[in-house]
Amino acid sequence: MKRRFILFLCLLPMFSALKAQQTEKLYLSGTGNDQTVNWDFFCTAGANSGKWTTIPVPSNWELQGFGQYNYGFNKEANKGKEQGLYKYNFKVPADWKNRKINIVFEGSMTDTEVKINGKLAGEIHQGSFYVFRYDISKLIKIGSDNLLEVKVSKHSANQSVNEAERKADFWIFGGIFRPVYLESLPQSHIERVQIDAKADGNFIANLSFIGDADKVEVVLTGKDGKRFGNKFSTAIAKGTKKVALNNQFEQPAVWSSEFPNLYKATFTLLKNGKEVHQITKNIGFRTIEVRERDGVYVNGVKMKFKGVNRHSFYPTSGRTTSKKISIDDVLLMKEMNMNAVRMSHYPPDGHFLDVCDSLGLFVMDELAGWHGTYNTPTGTKLLREMMWNDENHPSIVFWANGNEGGHNRELDHLFPEEDIQKRPVIHPWEVFGGFETTHYREFNYGIGNYDHGHNILMPTEFLHGMFDGGHGAGIEDYWNAMWNNPLSAGGFLWDFADQGVVRTDKNGELDTDGNHGPDGIVGPYHEKEGSFYTIKEVWSPVFVERREMTAGFDGSFQVENRYAFTNLNQCSFSWKLSSFKSANDDAIFKGAKIDAPNIRPFEKGKLKINLPADWRSFDALYLTANSPDGKELFTWSFPIALPKDDAEKIVITKGPAKINIKESSTNYEVSANGINLTFDKTTGLLKTAKNAKGIIPFSNGPFLQEGENNFKGFSYKMDGQNLVISSKFDKKESFNTLEWTVYPSGWLKMQVKYFPSAYFTTFVGLNFSYPESEIKSVNYKGNGPYRVWKNRMKGNQFGIWQKDYNNSATGEAPWQYPEFKGYYSDLYWCEFVGKTQHFKVVTDREDVFLRLFTPKKSKDTEYDNMSPTFPNGDISFMNGISAIGTKTQKPETTGPMGMKHVFYDFDKEPSRALDMTLYFGFSGK
Repeated sequence: MKRRFILFLCLLPMFSALKAQQTEKLYLSGTGNDQTVNWDFFCTAGANSGKWTTIPVPSNWELQGFGQYNYGFNKEANKGKEQGLYKYNFKVPADWKNRKINIVFEGSMTDTEVKINGKLAGEIHQGSFYVFRYDISKLIKIGSDNLLEVKVSKHSANQSVNEAERKADFWIFGGIFRPVYLESLPQSHIERVQIDAKADGNFIANLSFIGDADKVEVVLTGKDGKRFGNKFSTAIAKGTKKVALNNQFEQPAVWSSEFPNLYKATFTLLKNGKEVHQITKNIGFRTIEVRERDGVYVNGVKMKFKGVNRHSFYPTSGRTTSKKISIDDVLLMKEMNMNAVRMSHYPPDGHFLDVCDSLGLFVMDELAGWHGTYNTPTGTKLLREMMWNDENHPSIVFWANGNEGGHNRELDHLFPEEDIQKRPVIHPWEVFGGFETTHYREFNYGIGNYDHGHNILMPTEFLHGMFDGGHGAGIEDYWNAMWNNPLSAGGFLWDFADQGVVRTDKNGELDTDGNHGPDGIVGPYHEKEGSFYTIKEVWSPVFVERREMTAGFDGSFQVENRYAFTNLNQCSFSWKLSSFKSANDDAIFKGAKIDAPNIRPFEKGKLKINLPADWRSFDALYLTANSPDGKELFTWSFPIALPKDDAEKIVITKGPAKINIKESSTNYEVSANGINLTFDKTTGLLKTAKNAKGIIPFSNGPFLQEGENNFKGFSYKMDGQNLVISSKFDKKESFNTLEWTVYPSGWLKMQVKYFPSAYFTTFVGLNFSYPESEIKSVNYKGNGPYRVWKNRMKGNQFGIWQKDYNNSATGEAPWQYPEFKGYYSDLYWCEFVGKTQHFKVVTDREDVFLRLFTPKKSKDTEYDNMSPTFPNGDISFMNGISAIGTKTQKPETTGPMGMKHVFYDFDKEPSRALDMTLYFGFSGK
């Protein structure tokens, strides 16, 4: 025991020396919204104002029930001008004596005055999203209590800060919303390290320090903890405070979004051989190069950025987030096969950049500014704060100087002056620096630039995803153009998540400020919308060409490798055959893994499945591609059986008794095997359907949509045991025809041959009436589970789906997805489950769309660009459906898929008519 105690005493000085050379942190606040510390708090106006209480730090005070909510634009001159007064008592460790002590704020909105023990720590900090610090070494008391007092003014005394931040198109929150901590350093310490590690292994660093030192050493370690390369050092000339370091490393594992290889670079400051300070930075070896009139190259490879804009945001805590939220956000982006993210419109939390480094996302980091700009002195200070905090993250490949006119051009020169890596500077929404980044170009206008311009094309915002418009709707057309144009460097969607904030003043209501905030691919709590899966398929780095499952299919798929750095033999593939039973029963599966083909980046080749001899007896084939880390890139589905095959199995024609028909002056009344049907003699429409349980409330169809309802001259006849009721074709007056066939089984067949009423049509098909109050759910075979638009067809899978009724509207409470109402593609059959009755509709035609009711029309802008149009009636069976626009573009300007349908046939030849054939099973069995 005595020997152990002596050993401890011997080791204690070594531990103390090790500690003395490190930068130490002591958090005064929590680290995020999942770990906070209560401080004393006083709010000067709005809710819960005029009294001292407590508030968790970090936080935005509105989300804690204080002050006033306001959504930017500074719409009300006197709104959102409250101040927050904070107090917190803290102690400083005794062994921090004779060390430099800083207090660090990672983010505070907006003007922040800091006092320690009643004395100002320094000038008031103006600007919300930047890490700032004060040297408080002379203000603190070691070994006794210290008082921290902070006054935060939501409205800045600096009008340029208000112009750049408060008038922006996003929620404005007040308070200390990022962590606060004390930072302890030895008197001689490293102040700043700027690192440039190239893909070829060339390592350059500029180091500045304070105090006295004569040497600096650098050691790199890999993820395995082992040293990479040799330790190297540089002597420091007497009287200098800056030193340049250079070394060549052999064959480093380079960093990219596909392979985010990181190293730890440890810098040690020495004096007379003694270590006086040491810091460690995560770095990545990678090279960013902009080639004029060509593109952006990463590690020598030309890039297409598949990006999204992302706010630092969470519904219950505003701009206060956490590392967990950062991880969740990046994982969702990676799940959508994105490789890039833009910081809109300010620098993010440090942990978000850490996660982009470690998981692999290219980042555009942005100095705040939205139509308004910081003045030059303020912008200079804030730009340097951003640079000092973020500059060494390998994920950052662009800097952005403000947004949409919020560019202070006097600051442009500072980016390359401050950045050792000389990363490109972007002016979002502008032609600048060889980049065309203009936002929300209409497809034809934008593609005109793509085809005839000379700048590198990279819209920093495109396809504004308000409610259900944009994002997936239009992206296939845009991406096909971007992918195939050599001047395109990709682009960034607007935006990642709905900005729905919990209103503590409105009983917890989630508020998006009308149509300002619901722009996300995911909801406020990361609920996945339909566009999520469309983007996932369109941006899959494994592109699978469309093909049909014909009898001659030999199991070969044409695939394209759209990775930049990954050979497809590093991925994994599998296939699965499925025989469906029902939505609630397990299917029969057969499947296996596939040998990954040797296809290099940007090349095409074959992926071969060794199919069993009985493969055509299954309903569908599924093909799955996984990334090198095992994550699903996408699963493609290919129907094997056709609708006519299902119809032959499901529809029963034979029955035990003959069909009875009674003719009145207005109706045909038909009965067969317990099913009673009434048809209007003049129009031919189905008026009622009845079984043993009573009337099925499905009627008043087929009523043509964007076609003339000119069915005329009805008559009936027996065709064997079947009853046929049909209209008479006339090229001028009744060129659309309707034929009903009633089978002895009670099944009913409908065949409509029709011509659209115009050359251009929004949609074509036929409608029926069915009360929405009656529906409980549907079971259907087709693509699902998400609805589609004409310009958003990808992302679903073929199968049998069970969907319970909901009245959800995209981007609005309750954010319940998948939505129920809307269009569904590739219908085979559907069972409608009502509160009192259920019935089945089957088709033997391909490419039929099912329409379920009319979704709520969300409040559009004054331009009404989304235009989510739906047919009349309640239930529709369509040959063509409508597209949807975005906040800034009408459907037809999002690309060819968003345009109206085009039909040409004015001679009304029956052989050229559209054909809709449906079978109805009304027995309720």
